Amino acid sequence: EHRTVEGFSLDMADPATKHAIEFDGPSHYVRDTKSGEHVANGSTRLKARLLRAFSWQLATVSFFEWERRKTEAERRQLLRGKLAEIDVRIEPESKEGAASQ
Repeated sequence: EHRTVEGFSLDMADPATKHAIEFDGPSHYVRDTKSGEHVANGSTRLKARLLRAFSWQLATVSFFEWERRKTEAERRQLLRGKLAEIDVRIEPESKEGAASQ
């Protein structure tokens, strides 16, 4: 966890580049009455908007997205995709590196 100079708490962050990732659990969402979809609640949306106003690049992984991915490979792919959205590239692990961890 990281606390920004602006006072926000972030799950993971690189303050030097202002890249961050938030892992939002079910309490960050409400159900849209028309579509039935889960959408970010007001305080979660406000936090994201303010962070972007302070020049933070923010990626968000929702509980619902995470839970749909059942394997480690699927979850790694999700994280790589989310980080790519904010121009953070993660090189795929080599088979040797993955086996040694």
